[in-house]
Amino acid sequence: MATVQKNLCVSQPGEGKPGASASPDPGEGMPSPADLQQAYSELQQRFQRTTNALGSAAHDLKTPLAILNGYVELLQSEKLGPLNARQREVLTDMQSSGKRLQQFIQDFLTYSALETGGLKMQFETGNINQCLSDMCRLWSTRFQEKGLALYFLANDKLPVFPLDSPKLERVISNLLENSFKFIPAGGTVWLHAEPYMWERRAAAQPASAGERRRQDNTQPNSVKVSVSDTGPGIPAEFHQEVFDDFFRLPSNENQEGMGLGLAIVRRLVQGMGGKVWVESDPGAGCKFSFLIPFKPSPNPAGKGKNR
Repeated sequence: MATVQKNLCVSQPGEGKPGASASPDPGEGMPSPADLQQAYSELQQRFQRTTNALGSAAHDLKTPLAILNGYVELLQSEKLGPLNARQREVLTDMQSSGKRLQQFIQDFLTYSALETGGLKMQFETGNINQCLSDMCRLWSTRFQEKGLALYFLANDKLPVFPLDSPKLERVISNLLENSFKFIPAGGTVWLHAEPYMWERRAAAQPASAGERRRQDNTQPNSVKVSVSDTGPGIPAEFHQEVFDDFFRLPSNENQEGMGLGLAIVRRLVQGMGGKVWVESDPGAGCKFSFLIPFKPSPNPAGKGKNR
């Protein structure tokens, strides 16, 4: 973080007398535009090198971690000998920790690829209902174990259209995981999708809530997917920041994770030519929604914020 040094006015012998040196130019000591541009370029290069190095380190951790998790599963199978109750408990904890570490590594690898432009979208005509249904089945057991209800009803009004199924599944998985982490037992999560008329603004027009309202046009050009929950909610002042890299709510600083889940959601959705936002009030749950156009944008934005 840059520091600002205040100018202190100190009287010197001879100040104000004839022959005293002239006052310095107010602009003296300020960096020139060229210097600022060079410093910015150097920061960009340093950030790129750091991101690449951390991504490489995370990738190198994948193989040994996979081997360790494999040995844990082998021991749990009791093919190498019977286990007592305490040993099973320890192996279960090891397996849980190994899976969390794998998720951290995968999150950082995805983030690194998105940040450096190494993750490209691959669109193929597909059924988004099938994609959402598969994610619900994948998460249903974990939700049930925690005492949470997960609901999804396919929408037959949605057409087939070009989409990147693996990345869309990652978006849904991250949003479901976000709800899973923060809502208490007995809570409910709804996954919903519907056709939507997205009236895009020109770049020069200011943002407005009207873009989120359903338009009167009878020809939808996108799909709106929402994940709603009965969790603690998010204060309005953090509705933009929750999508920032490595951001955590002040009340969730002790929560596990790197703060990359929603940042990855934002970048993947933007990479598909869409946008994502949250509607929430403290104590009233959250509703994360995103739009994906039926026709992929030729130059989708993969970085930046939803403004």
